[in-house]
Amino acid sequence: MANEELPKGWEKRLSRSTGQHYYLNIYTKESQWDVPSKPAQPCDNGDGPEEVQCSHILVKHAGSRRPSSWREENITRSKEEALDLIKSYREQITSGKATFTEIASKYSDCSSAKRGGDLGPFGRGAMQKPFEQAAFALKVGEMSSPVHTDSGIHIIERTA
Repeated sequence: MANEELPKGWEKRLSRSTGQHYYLNIYTKESQWDVPSKPAQPCDNGDGPEEVQCSHILVKHAGSRRPSSWREENITRSKEEALDLIKSYREQITSGKATFTEIASKYSDCSSAKRGGDLGPFGRGAMQKPFEQAAFALKVGEMSSPVHTDSGIHIIERTA
């Protein structure tokens, strides 16, 4: 049994005090004597919601996973140009020249534009990792800095 396969996220350790093996959840640093039967889960300990609701503005670029949208059939702008656009949209929103919903409706390369960028509620694991991390880190009413994913560059506003 020296080479047993452990579920993802677990390490087998040797207790210095008892000489017995124990199992450590590498995410939460919690340990147990029993051999784990399922993969370790990062534990939220109640410090994060199960789901959030967000709106976003997406600007795609030539390097995006699918460089086309409802607005443009063939997106050729560079990543730098996309970032400049996202920054200008964010500036318009923070300065009060336009609302998040107005910009999303007019300029977002996501089909959520017709809902003002609203993605509805979603839980962990539903979105690309950088997007999820940014969305769950926001407080209700907060807007993210530019977030890069395989889809393009986003700004995210947490709405619930």
